[in-house]
Amino acid sequence: MATAEFVHLHGHSEYSLLDGGCHLDRMAALAAERGMPALALTDHGNLFGAVSHYKACADAGIKAIIGCEVYVSIGSRHLRKAARGLKHASNHLVLLVENQTGFKNLIKLVSKGFLEGYYYNPRIDKELLREYSEGLICLSGCIGGEVAHLIQHEGMAAAEEAAREYMDIFGDGYYLEIQRHDIDVEGKINDGLLRLHKKLDVPLVATNDFHFLHADDHTAHDALVCIQTGKMVSDDKRMCYPKGLYMKSPAEMQRLFSDLPQAIENTVAIAEKCHVEIEIGQLIYPNFPLPDDHPDALPYLTKLAEEGLHRRFGSGDVEQKQRLDYELSIIHETGFVQYFLIVWDYVHFARQNGITVGPGRGSGAGSLVAYSLGITNTDPIKHNLLFERMLNPERVSPPDFDIDFADRDRVVEYVVQKYGEANVCQIITFGTMGAKAVIRDVGRVLGMPYGEIDAIAKLVPTELKITLEKAIERVPELKEMS
Repeated sequence: MATAEFVHLHGHSEYSLLDGGCHLDRMAALAAERGMPALALTDHGNLFGAVSHYKACADAGIKAIIGCEVYVSIGSRHLRKAARGLKHASNHLVLLVENQTGFKNLIKLVSKGFLEGYYYNPRIDKELLREYSEGLICLSGCIGGEVAHLIQHEGMAAAEEAAREYMDIFGDGYYLEIQRHDIDVEGKINDGLLRLHKKLDVPLVATNDFHFLHADDHTAHDALVCIQTGKMVSDDKRMCYPKGLYMKSPAEMQRLFSDLPQAIENTVAIAEKCHVEIEIGQLIYPNFPLPDDHPDALPYLTKLAEEGLHRRFGSGDVEQKQRLDYELSIIHETGFVQYFLIVWDYVHFARQNGITVGPGRGSGAGSLVAYSLGITNTDPIKHNLLFERMLNPERVSPPDFDIDFADRDRVVEYVVQKYGEANVCQIITFGTMGAKAVIRDVGRVLGMPYGEIDAIAKLVPTELKITLEKAIERVPELKEMS
């Protein structure tokens, strides 16, 4: 790693869904522009942005540090009733991936937070931290961390006890996280952290809990949080973040912690310890259980497809057979034989068990193999549908079938039972705001008259996926307003 002055180890992207306002590519580009050789992503309770962060940092020529600001429950993660009515039901804790083992352990912790500890937020507990601490570096967290909370509300003895417990779990990988955002309570908390640092010989590390990129982004971030929480910017009781929560430069951080140079140096030392590689683009499918008389996947898929072709068309003709053989060769060449067998398997299960199956939507309807297998129910030859829209050997991307089931849960249960719970998951999707929607939402939280908001929104060209930036470039009236 190149010599550096400071590395951000605590920051939030748009995947901190309530309050993050940073785009991952812009985060990485800004870090690189400012000479930082690495950048950590520590979104709230999730790893949704981890892979995109890894790619963005690679594109920017810096190291990606994968992390998460987890929620640690008060007591067991399994207890929900005990958390009801508590203003402080969980604490924040920052975990950073040091190596491949740590990456796997962080994935396990975050997954268990959603699967076992979810109560308003995905919560883990200290039992899980002890089990999955290997390969992870732990920072004590922001003012919402356990040690900080105890310093502020219960005193130094309780804070010391908590710090010792984290030291026992993480050993030399535990750091006291000190922040200076010009928040009133930070003075008392930081005094306590310095006392613990001296008494327990726990190293300090300086962080800036950034939620937006630049200082002048605060107004936009304030509006974003108001949109998320349903409040107005004029509401004095709204959730409003301090102005200092932007991605400060190394020089700014050095000035801010000029009395604690070691806390700045430790950011670089931690960054140098962290190294993880994520294999991008590798597809790993569960094994389809082949029958004893067909030990190889391709011949079995060919057999099923040819039998299906005969059922669909009778003896068929040369064109159909050539099309089938061509598709099978491409499926084999691109490595998707197992995928087609697995999809055939659960569609076949549905049909055999009286579950209504839709005809198939999207590019998958262009496959004669899929039609022959009964995955889809639209003849691609009759309707002149192209197989290459689904699977193109010159531009390989994973195929997917859009299939509707009348009893979807039953089909999912079958897939889980057959291929194993560890091999089946539901894919999350994220909705983003379009240009017109942004104008309407921002206008609403600013308290602008509806007619004025509507007039501005209608200036945005009616064009699919147009961004606000492009609309401003193309429409003089919008450019003038901006």
